[in-house]
Amino acid sequence: MAAQLHNHLPPNPPALSAAEWSTARWEDDGGNLAEVRPSTQRGHWLRIAAALSARLPELTGREDILVTCEDGTRSGAPAAFYPTTAQLEIDTALFGPLHPATIRPARPGDEDRYPSAWGAFVHEAAHATHSRWYTPAELRGTAVDVAGQILEESRAEHAHLHRRPGDRRYLRSAVRTLVLTDFTSATPTDRWQAALAAGLLLARRDAGILDPDETQTLEHTLTSILGPHLLQTLAEIWRAAHAASDEDGAAMLAHAHVWCQALGATPTSAPPPPDPTGGRVGELAEAVGKVVAQVQANETAQAEAEAKVAAARTARVQAKANHAAQARQAAKIAEKVFASHGRPFTPGDPGKGRERSPVTGTRAPEAGEKAAAGRLARVLRAASYRERIATVTASAAPPGRLNMRQALARDAQRAAGATPTATPWTRTLHRPTPTPPLRVGIAVDVSGSMHRATAPIASAAWILAKATALTDPDSRTATVAYHRSITAITAPGRIPARVTQFKTKGGGHCLAEAIDALTAGLDLDRPGAGRLLVIASDGYYNPNETARAATRITALRKTGCAVLWLAFAPDPRPLPGTTLLELTDPAQAITAIAQAAATALAITRP
Repeated sequence: MAAQLHNHLPPNPPALSAAEWSTARWEDDGGNLAEVRPSTQRGHWLRIAAALSARLPELTGREDILVTCEDGTRSGAPAAFYPTTAQLEIDTALFGPLHPATIRPARPGDEDRYPSAWGAFVHEAAHATHSRWYTPAELRGTAVDVAGQILEESRAEHAHLHRRPGDRRYLRSAVRTLVLTDFTSATPTDRWQAALAAGLLLARRDAGILDPDETQTLEHTLTSILGPHLLQTLAEIWRAAHAASDEDGAAMLAHAHVWCQALGATPTSAPPPPDPTGGRVGELAEAVGKVVAQVQANETAQAEAEAKVAAARTARVQAKANHAAQARQAAKIAEKVFASHGRPFTPGDPGKGRERSPVTGTRAPEAGEKAAAGRLARVLRAASYRERIATVTASAAPPGRLNMRQALARDAQRAAGATPTATPWTRTLHRPTPTPPLRVGIAVDVSGSMHRATAPIASAAWILAKATALTDPDSRTATVAYHRSITAITAPGRIPARVTQFKTKGGGHCLAEAIDALTAGLDLDRPGAGRLLVIASDGYYNPNETARAATRITALRKTGCAVLWLAFAPDPRPLPGTTLLELTDPAQAITAIAQAAATALAITRP
């Protein structure tokens, strides 16, 4: 049997059935609608219809259209628009399998959960906006009427996409709903039905809705049925229809007449009856099904790609937010650690001072430490030194060094009567290059197993702080001791007059917070300075603390900060991303730190 193309241009909607009139009268008389239909379901669909009515003006620019959602439409199509009464109907089945209680069309973006239903809604909105011509009453039901409807399908969508190109994805999702039901396994493969498939799908390809690869199989099938010349003629007709204006009914009917004549049909008669001898039954349904399947496959792939991009974008935004939150938390920790005047800061402890400080007192620096600070200052100054930048400029007038070849060229240009372009004078300008400052943070583990490191690190902290103060006023260092709490040994921007001594305490570690304090206090995560983080520890932490500290180290390494791990006992467990240096003699700590600091300065670009 012939496919039934749903009519979008009837003069009036179909008459209400007797049951519908009874329901309406019962409701007008104050009857209980729940006796006719469950109130909960009906209430949800009324809400959805109201929301769709509110969204429709953004699609059509019209505010006079009423949307209704019912179990089936009066025209029998999945969706229908009645221009004479400004009504738009949508079959509730299009929203399946979603429960109506979860459907919220009033929320922009909710339509992505039911793209096929929204695509049918957009399709009818396209008719509401652009289908403004009518088939004369005497031609209703004729071949020219059906041909005009075929051409209007893609023409309305083509015009809609010019206004709202973002709706393409929804129209594509609705292809199955709008087209596939027109072809069944009983559809004969005759010329009229083949032209219908071409007008519904190949015309949508030329309208920019479908892609060429999606219709390639169907085009081969239709070419074998219609022949290349007839198919080309039909394509020229629908492309001309795409260029017609919304109100130009005369042009559309003229195109429909040419369509019928090309197919050998009488325009003013009924459409040609099915021809069961025209070819294999169901061949068109199979070809159309492949188009729909390819469209769905492409849409699924596109949705997956968009989901990956969205997930990556969300991850970047979340990472940025996490980084900002981490920076704020680190700044708070640094403020508490370096403003505590030697009092320990315990992360997560409301008392902020229950742990006893590992600091045992101070002493005057020894002569060897003073000499070491002077030597380190010279090394750092040498590492931070940058050659002056030489810029050579050429000019037509002095000052500068005279280039005889250019001078002769200038004289020759003058003798020839030409405007001189030679530049015989060259000048070299030397500009000083700013020296980068140094940022060095030392975190020393003062758990019970690190007793050998306390004395050499205390000495190294003073030497480093003194040397950087002698090198560059913008350079800063800091040292913290950590176990369950964090204690400042030296603070950024403060030149210690005496060596602060400390001892080991019990177990426990808070290396992550110690790194936060040094990072925020010294700007270890900001380029433009020679940056070095030194961790003196055996690395015997619980898995949770290891993971948290490793995250901080990885983030620092990504910004270009070097991380040195000093170990003073056999079998250390340095964290990933650090450079391990095992010292058999703890006194070598300052030498190792000095070399690492000088290297960090030397490779820094100001």
